[in-house]
Amino acid sequence: VAAEPLSARQLDRDRLLSFILRQQLVMDHYSHKLIDDHLSEAAFGLYLKQLDAQKRFLLKSDVDELTAYRDRIDDEIYQGRMKLPVVSARIMARRIPEVRKMAGELLAGKFDFNRRESFQTDPDKLDYCRTAAELRDRWRKILKFQVINRYLDLKEDRAADGKKAKPVSDGELRSQARKKVLASLDDLFDRMSEEKDQDYFDRYFDAIARAFDPHTDYFPPEQKEDFDISMRGSLEGIGATLREEDGYIKVVAVIPGGPAARQGELQPEDTILKVAQGNGEPVEITDIRLRDAVNLIRGKKGTLVKLTVRRPDGRRQVIPIVRDVVQIEQTFVKSTTVTDTKNKKTFGYLLIPSFYRDFKHIQEGKGGRNVTDDVRRALDELKTKKISGLVLDLRNDGGGALTDAVSVAGLFIKTGPVVQVRSSDGSIQVLSDHDPAIEYGGPMVVLVNRFSASASEILAGALQDYHRALIVGGDHTHGKGTVQALLDLDRAIPFKGMDDLKPLGALKITVQKFYRISGESTQYRGVIPDIVLPDPLSHLKTGERYLEYSLPWDTVAPTSYTLWDHPVRDLAAIVADSRRRVAADPRFAAMAAEANLSEERMKDTHQPLDLTDITRERKEARQLEDRAGTDFHGSALLSPRDRKKIAKTPQEERKLWADAVNADPYVDEAEAILSEVIAQDAGGASTSVTGQ
Repeated sequence: VAAEPLSARQLDRDRLLSFILRQQLVMDHYSHKLIDDHLSEAAFGLYLKQLDAQKRFLLKSDVDELTAYRDRIDDEIYQGRMKLPVVSARIMARRIPEVRKMAGELLAGKFDFNRRESFQTDPDKLDYCRTAAELRDRWRKILKFQVINRYLDLKEDRAADGKKAKPVSDGELRSQARKKVLASLDDLFDRMSEEKDQDYFDRYFDAIARAFDPHTDYFPPEQKEDFDISMRGSLEGIGATLREEDGYIKVVAVIPGGPAARQGELQPEDTILKVAQGNGEPVEITDIRLRDAVNLIRGKKGTLVKLTVRRPDGRRQVIPIVRDVVQIEQTFVKSTTVTDTKNKKTFGYLLIPSFYRDFKHIQEGKGGRNVTDDVRRALDELKTKKISGLVLDLRNDGGGALTDAVSVAGLFIKTGPVVQVRSSDGSIQVLSDHDPAIEYGGPMVVLVNRFSASASEILAGALQDYHRALIVGGDHTHGKGTVQALLDLDRAIPFKGMDDLKPLGALKITVQKFYRISGESTQYRGVIPDIVLPDPLSHLKTGERYLEYSLPWDTVAPTSYTLWDHPVRDLAAIVADSRRRVAADPRFAAMAAEANLSEERMKDTHQPLDLTDITRERKEARQLEDRAGTDFHGSALLSPRDRKKIAKTPQEERKLWADAVNADPYVDEAEAILSEVIAQDAGGASTSVTGQ
């Protein structure tokens, strides 16, 4: 049995919880899915991945035993008799100590560093081991890889110390490497062994919720930290949003102005494999809960945390980040001017990192900063500089306040609808701009990428539908077109006399869906740019379309709206000219080559396990990092090289940022597109600017 079986009270609580979740999900979720055999199979697959995503613990016979419940989850929920979490807790309680003993024995022995072999790193291409001997060999390869990497780390550390390093034999270094790997694994096994039966029930309920869609989650009471990560959008300490996916901790977004953003190397879609406190030993965080990973990453301001990450193309890197608070000023709107030297025109550049709004201070009557007011002020300043056009940068903008997506759109149009919001009951609300003032009426290009999501997609989609701006970027935006509500399950108890079973936790549930004024959903497909540019992230499977059980794209009836007075006259010609420029630009060629190389690396999921090949791979990865002159998939943020420069004053920091904007090939191409729009218009819309 598991370490701590459920008490009678806990069993009653879980029965009540299963009833409430069933009621809330079926009635309130946007999709109105039924809890039936089909959903049961989806929930089972998600639950199994939470148990052993890397296929390092369960044997095939264990999975066969669990698979008997694949189509029974719906029956268990309706009956209030949940056996799957109990059976899986019992199996894992047996397997964890067995694997721990196995790993200890392997690390006590020797590894042949020169033996040419490999192991499969993609668990989807692996089957569960049929025998203990197969599992032992799988762990032998995993541990061999870890030991070789720790051995090489130790050698590099000693080389960096130079003459200060005391002489140590190669055999001693290998022994030290094994001990360090063992210490990291002991920490992992300790955390896994401390899990209770209730943790398996919590995973079970969460798997049922996520089978409805990837943004619907069950949060047990003690996971207040998870609320903060999922709902507030930031992780105190390094400034990043994380998610647990298939046993790994993955980076969803890097918060502008946060320590990770300022350090510059952590990127969305990176997988965090290990966490080290300062110069301490790294702790493996694969197969642990998100909240446990968060506890390791968080820490006091000014302390150092080192993250061992795996890039989407398989490269590994250690990223040192000094914990700090988010520098709020760096999350705000920024603007500058850029010059198209060929056409001798000056354009405005405006970066919106997120759609922020200080709801707390606004509710208290103390004002409060918001993105709409900041954009208006930036436009007023840019107009004094007699700009001929505007580049609006929404790359990496993960969204924010819906009200500001509407009001920012209103700064560029007269009046009219901006977005439609459809609720689970089928009712549709149209959110519109009612202010006839136009803050800026000149030609516009909006830059987007795969990390432009939610509110930024609403703004880009509206400007595209009105023919108000040309959308330029990768082949699609993120495709997050749903709205979630947080339900306190303690308030949903349907029967009296059950207060002693509280707290029950919370349910984050998808209740609405966004639709453009044209009637198309932003969900799943995202916004398709008018002009598609080479995307260094094209090899990444990131976006709503790649998430399991995401809601589909669909349409509703379009609203009535009036197109912009000065639409682009010949888009086909502009697209053709853009393709010619891009084909001749060596920077885009370099990005395309890098994307192709990364894609090839991603396809090859076999990891060599001999010292020579691993040493070569590490050297190549370091060369790739050193070669990264500019962070082109950012939103005109500083390049990795620029971030290493010391900006002693805010003025120096701003100059570095402005220099990065002017060096960004996407901004250059946006300038060329604007110049061509102006040439086609022969001076029409480009001079129609309210307020000048």
